[in-house]
Amino acid sequence: MTNLNQLSLVLVFKIPLPVILSKLVENFYNSKSIGNHKFSLKALSTPEVIAANDSTQLETLIMKLGAANAKATLNVYNETIKKRSSPQALKAFNCCIEAQKYAVSSFEMVSLELIKDHQTANYDITVIGLEITNCEKKLVDAKVQAPQLLTENRFRQYYITMGGEITSSLELENQNEY
Repeated sequence: MTNLNQLSLVLVFKIPLPVILSKLVENFYNSKSIGNHKFSLKALSTPEVIAANDSTQLETLIMKLGAANAKATLNVYNETIKKRSSPQALKAFNCCIEAQKYAVSSFEMVSLELIKDHQTANYDITVIGLEITNCEKKLVDAKVQAPQLLTENRFRQYYITMGGEITSSLELENQNEY
């Protein structure tokens, strides 16, 4: 019983919130490449994610969360575009709407690709990041004052980072099998 109590204390000190994570999720969470641990912990604390049995299932769940987040952001962009905007801002918003649509479809597609081709899934995750970065650049160039939209784009980048980390580890696992 003492070992279990010691383990619980280690987890509490290692992870900022009192969440019990599976070993798979804990290893992923503690990865050095995960940039925003607070965001990652929140994203990884859903019952479905905690119950993930393997890296592919974990990746699929994270991509579904990323798709849901991109859909919500797309709705924010669609509402924002209805407001009065300069031609430059309108052009930036339209670019970002397309980027969010792309993110939704790509996050969903990556979930399917994971089963067959980790390398393609990793590539597609990377391209989502490029699209979101382009959106952010257009907003900045148009001098759009929309901190909420930039924050939402940052969240998308966190999902992309998590997805890239897992697909990279899946590629390594796959290489080690041969």
